[in-house]
Amino acid sequence: MLRFVFRRLLQVIPVLFVIVTATFFMVRFVPGGPFTAEKAVPPEVLRNLEAHYGLDQPLWHQYLTYLGHLARGDLGPSFKYANRTVNEIIADGFPVSLELGGWALLVAFTLGIPLGIAAAVKRNTAVDYVCSVVGLIGICLPTFVLGPLLALAFGIYLRWLNVSGWYGPADRILPALTLGFVYAAYLMRLTRGGMLEVLHQDFIRTARAKGASEARIVFHHALRGGLLPVVAFLGPAIAGILTGSFVIETIFQIPGLGRQFVTSAFSRDYTVILGTVILYAALIVGLNLVADVVQVWLNPRLKFE
Repeated sequence: MLRFVFRRLLQVIPVLFVIVTATFFMVRFVPGGPFTAEKAVPPEVLRNLEAHYGLDQPLWHQYLTYLGHLARGDLGPSFKYANRTVNEIIADGFPVSLELGGWALLVAFTLGIPLGIAAAVKRNTAVDYVCSVVGLIGICLPTFVLGPLLALAFGIYLRWLNVSGWYGPADRILPALTLGFVYAAYLMRLTRGGMLEVLHQDFIRTARAKGASEARIVFHHALRGGLLPVVAFLGPAIAGILTGSFVIETIFQIPGLGRQFVTSAFSRDYTVILGTVILYAALIVGLNLVADVVQVWLNPRLKFE
């Protein structure tokens, strides 16, 4: 396992290098600049600002300078927020996005796995059909539609919950439901498919012949193998929940890193865009690695290859 993990970590370096390089040049080729997005700036002021941040240097020089700072863990200063670095912005916003992702993941697990188990155990019954309809709605309904609908129903009409802000526990409910419901639908379908495959295997029939209860068959014998597709999906799912918070944080006005990323994209804040992309790319690679390790641990037939 250690050799497998070390080999995968070595593969991360060229992947991150390509992501950093592509993002660096893509944001620089976009029309406009960080100091011309909101209002016109006098030419002499613009020259002083560009000289202060090193934007008057050739592009290749800026690229090499950024790589040197990145190797030391310095993501550079923000062009939009004076006297603030990208490291400080990430340190302030990422815990909020991480908390939102944690609540959304809890919603996805709480809804998706039990519904998938129930649909597999009660196959071709009303329970299965209802669970399948819920999963289909979750897959077909995007978050930028579901979020405003929930805010309209529970925030404006019923006045049960706030539709914006991140202050009390009640402010977590609508964003977590919006973000988690979509992935609950995927987890439900994967759990149902995995459980159906395991429940028709020979060792399940043997357990039933020995008189094991249905609950023991489902939760002791079938669940471990039935959750293998879910474990394989966990890496992309968690990464999708974290990156999907961009839309949710904008809809519900949550001060997380996703909202900062959207703001920086509109204001051409190059360093914040780069820092956010690098952070989420590293998280996605790490989460996929963890998912691979857990998948091999659950299924001894797989090897660390």
